[in-house]
Parts: sequence; C-alpha cells; structure tokens
Amino acid sequence: MNFSNNPYPRLFEPLDLGFTTLKNRVLMGSMHTGLEDIPGSHERMAAFYGERARGGVALIVTGGFMASQYCLPPGEQPLYKDPAQVAKHQLITKAVHEHDGKICLQILHTGRYARHENLIAPSPIKSPISRYVPNEATEEQIEAEIQAFVDFSLFCKQANYDGVEIMGSEGYFINEFITERTNKRTDKWGGSYENRIRLPLEIVSRVREAVGQDFIIIYRLSMLDLVEGGSTAEEVLQLGQAVCEAGASIINTGIGWHEATIPTIATKVPRAAFTWVTAQFRDKIPAPVITSNRINTPEVAEKILSRGDADMVSMARPLLADAFFVAKAEADRADAINTCIACNQACLDHIFSAQVSSCLVNPRACHETELQISPVTKEKKIAVVGGGPAGLAAAVTAAERGHSVTLFDADNKIGGQFNLAKRIPGKEEFYETLRYYQHQLEQFDVAINLATRVSAEDLNKSDFDEIVVATGIKPRVPDIDGIDHKSVLSYVDVITGKATVGDRVAIIGAGGIGFDTAEYLSHAGESTSQNIPAFMKEWGIDMELNARAGVEGMEAEVVPSPRTIFLCQRKPEGLGKTLGKTTGWIHRIGLVKKGIKMLSGCQYVRIDDAGLHLLVNNEPRTLAVDNVVICAGQEPLRELTEGLNKPFHLIGGADIAAELDAKRAIDQGTRLAAEV
Repeated sequence: MNFSNNPYPRLFEPLDLGFTTLKNRVLMGSMHTGLEDIPGSHERMAAFYGERARGGVALIVTGGFMASQYCLPPGEQPLYKDPAQVAKHQLITKAVHEHDGKICLQILHTGRYARHENLIAPSPIKSPISRYVPNEATEEQIEAEIQAFVDFSLFCKQANYDGVEIMGSEGYFINEFITERTNKRTDKWGGSYENRIRLPLEIVSRVREAVGQDFIIIYRLSMLDLVEGGSTAEEVLQLGQAVCEAGASIINTGIGWHEATIPTIATKVPRAAFTWVTAQFRDKIPAPVITSNRINTPEVAEKILSRGDADMVSMARPLLADAFFVAKAEADRADAINTCIACNQACLDHIFSAQVSSCLVNPRACHETELQISPVTKEKKIAVVGGGPAGLAAAVTAAERGHSVTLFDADNKIGGQFNLAKRIPGKEEFYETLRYYQHQLEQFDVAINLATRVSAEDLNKSDFDEIVVATGIKPRVPDIDGIDHKSVLSYVDVITGKATVGDRVAIIGAGGIGFDTAEYLSHAGESTSQNIPAFMKEWGIDMELNARAGVEGMEAEVVPSPRTIFLCQRKPEGLGKTLGKTTGWIHRIGLVKKGIKMLSGCQYVRIDDAGLHLLVNNEPRTLAVDNVVICAGQEPLRELTEGLNKPFHLIGGADIAAELDAKRAIDQGTRLAAEV
C-alpha cells in the first residue's frame, strides 16, 4: 500500500510485534455486548466480530469473559472449564481470520464489582456502586485466580484466538490489589507497592510461560484511576515497565475506575480527551502502547498517532456505530462513516439493564443475524413523511434495499428533533449523525422535498405504494392557569434561539428535554465539548499528573450558570431518574455544579406577572422568574393519517411520543424498512 496516497498514513501503517504483524493501527477495544452471557450465542458473536474484521479492523478484543467462579452467580463456572466451548469459540475466531483480522479474548475478573454475594477482593471493602461487601481473598484463592488466568489463556490458544487481554484496569480485581484504596492486606499481596503489584506480574509472567512467545498478551493498564487513593504516575510507570518485562506484548490504556464520579466516555467528554495521559508514558514503556476513549473519526485517530501520543488507537463504540469505519477511512470515504455520538443509550445502558447491546445510530449492531438489509425482490414507490430520526432511518434503509423513496419534510432541513439536540452543549456530535444521513440520502438517490407540507389528499392522488408516517411530535401544553402568559416559552423556541430568555428561569418538566433546556440555558455561549483543558479543569483533573490518580487534592473549576434556573418536576423523587443509566448522573452533577436549583414534588398553581406559583411538597412557593419554559412532554402528530387511503405505517414520535427516544425511532424505522 502506498501510504502517501492515503489521508491517514499513520493509521494504516502496519505494526510489527515481532512474531506477528497487525495490518493497521486500529484496535476494536473490548466492550461487553451481552452476547457473552447468552447460551448458544456464538453464531451471533461470530457474525458481529466477523463483520468488523471484514470492515478492516486489525485487532479485535472481545467483551470481557469472567475469569473465575467468584465473578459469577453461585453454581456457574467460567466457560474455559467446559471443553465443548472450544469448538464454539472457534466459530468466532474463524469468522475473524477469514477476513485477515486478529482477535484476542479479554479475561476479566470483576472482583468487588461482581453483582452477587459470591465475590472476593483483596480486602473486604465495599464499592460505592456495588450491593455487597466482598470477602477477603485467601492466599489459596489468590493462587487459584492466577491459575484461572493461565488456564483461560490456554483455552483461548486452543480456540485459535491470537491472544488475550488481561483486564488490569477500571477498578476490577487486579486493579484493586494495586492501590491502597482497596488493598489493606499485610501479607505478600499487600503493604508495599512491590507487594501490591505482585498479582498482575504473576498473572502476566505465568500466562506468558504457559502460552509461549507467539501469542499476543495485551495488558490493560490503569494509567489514570481518577479516584482518591489511586496510583501515582510514578507507580503507573513502574507497573507498566514491569508488566512488559513479565511478558506483555502490548499495553492498553485504561482511564478511570467505574466508581469515579468523572465522565470518561460520554458525549460530554471531548474527543480524544485522555490521549495526553498515554503520551506521558508511551516513550518510557518498552512495548507498543494503545490509547483510548472518545476517538470517533479517522481524522482524530490520525492526529493522535502523528503527534506520537500512542502506537495504536482503540475504538469500541465507533465500531458498533459503523462496522466498516476502517475500510471507509482507507478508501478515503470518511464522509460515509456513521459516527458514534457517545450517547451510551443502546450500548452501555443496555448492559446495565441486562439487555444485549446495540447502537442508537446502528440498530444492526449485535443483531446482525436477525436484522438483515437485503435487496428487494419487488421495487415499491415509498413516501416517507418526516425527516427526523425515524423517517431518515426508514428512507435510507428502504432506498438501500432498492425501493424508490421520496422524503418529505415541512422544515427546510432534515433532522427533526436532532436539530434541537445538536444545539445542546455537549451534544454537538448529533451534527455528525445528520451529516451521515445527508450523505446516505444522496448515496441511495432518495428524492428529498424539504419545506414541503403534504396532505392526505396529496398522497391519495399520488402513485406511492406505501406511506411511512414519521411526522414526529408536538410539545404538550399543560393545563396551568396562566399558561398563555407572555413569560411562558416553548422549549423549541428557546433552544432554536427564537425566544429571548431572561436572567431568572423556571423550567416545568425534568425529563430529558428539561435537562437539555437547563444545560442550554446554563451556558453563556461557552462549551467544553471540544476543549480538553477546560474539561479537565471543570472536573478537577491534574493534567500534569502531580496529583495522585490525577485527582487527589484537586478542586473543580466550574463556570457558573449566567442565569438563575429552577428545574421543576411533579414527581416527589429525585430529578433525572428517567435519564440514561450511565449518563444521567453526569447531567445531574454538571447542572448542580453550575448552581441549577432542582425542585421535586411540584404542583403548579398559576403563572402571572409575579412568576410561577406552585406548591413544593405541599408548601406554597412563588418563583420570581422572567420566563417559564414548558418541557412537559410531547404528543404524537398523526393528523396526516386522517383520510389517508394508502397503506401506511406509523413510526417514531408519531407512533409513541411518551418520551423522545431516538434509539427507538431509528430502530423502528430501520426494522420497518428492512421488511417493507
């Protein structure tokens, strides 16, 4: 390959590991998909990983497989103890090798993060995000756990994996031994730092001895713990060097423990926000080093590699969003990449709800065997009315299959509610989704009619075979005395900038739209979404790494809201319960830091010149505000279906508008178009 003709020469430069060569610098990082937990899902995993290998990824790391019985509910055993599993996992490795890819299995020991009572850790210290206090591991148990890593690695070699990743990061079992925060032992596994790092070094050295030299061992090193009592930079470097000496082929960067109250991968985090951490260790570690977190475009990946931050880049969710990310970049077709927006809604949120992962912008992810986009046997003329997420997904998928598709939207641009989302500080990635859909509409010759309001009569007179009604929603107007007062504003007018908003604001409704409106109004035009130093200051992270674990003794520097904002909800519970499981806390903490006042148990009495009169937990209160912004839910727009004689389908908000849900809308639009 002539790298000079490719816009990403460093990204597509091979990486020589001595005994094997990786064809490019892209690692598909480990991400639990839920498929690992489903009996008989090996065919689905083979399809999932095989499609990413076909898409050009050099090296794949599977989701974590449990190393020990102490990671699993009572009675369950790790898969490596079942000889029948070898042939099943060979289905996965074969699917990857058929496309010139390589794959490692991640061996994970959850330690005190295990979700049952049968758990062990270096010391009996409960995690703040776990239900149970772990049992202190005995020396015999520790020896058995080391052997479990060895036996699992031998299993992987037998199943034709190219290697393993040993998970030593994110606050799991190995990481727990390393820091005084979680290791209070006084035996040879605790006390001095040399004793505390004995476990990872024993695991790596014994695995290397067992598997031989021609086998990849990736060690996931926690380079920045982001919790008090975590490792210093000097300790991280000492461990990284020692792990390489013990036999690791590659060092992968881990950022933050799961219990850290700092976002590391959500959409609020700037792109490539933590590669500076990897850069501080790369030249001192005698093995190739991988960097990770929020790397979602080939341009960003190329910059990271070109400036020497790392030897490889790890991308997990971006390869959920687009299995062919690498191939498109190599063909200089980055505009065709379906970009990960780091929303977490269908990937991590699903895992924490015991569901199989997918992707908001790509519903096929992890569902390749049952959601197939096949060419049509009979072409139809299809009208899609509404250019929001549901309509765009339906239009693009139907056209990709070979239907003749016409898209109508009353607005002068595509996007629907995404045009509001992209304006929220920290959600600018939605611009990428709209860019992708615009490209796909053009790619598959969808006829686009913007600023066009069609009626049932228009459609009845047309020659369309079927109609997809994706007309979206309209904001619900609550029945409150004074709702037509001049101070009352719609969230749509606020977020689009059509309305002038005063210095004191009450927001009625604390669902996703309410939180987004508060976020929008609490910024004075500034956003840290792509400003890495500003983001680190906002969350109290020391970029010089002088502070232990990057945070100890640090104070956050938050830009306060330029407005006094009251975020109100009817329910008496804490605000934000309906937000995403893995991102809701970030939104809540961010707004609290900015000084937003959150009120629950609200009954709205009236709105007048004095402001918003309400009862807060049955106590009368008047909020003297300049404006009241209504974020009280949505209602479906279905007027088009009245009198429509053609066969039609309702999708997206026009179907269900209980809460704006782009994940459901895109999934629904895609699945409909896959069958129509």
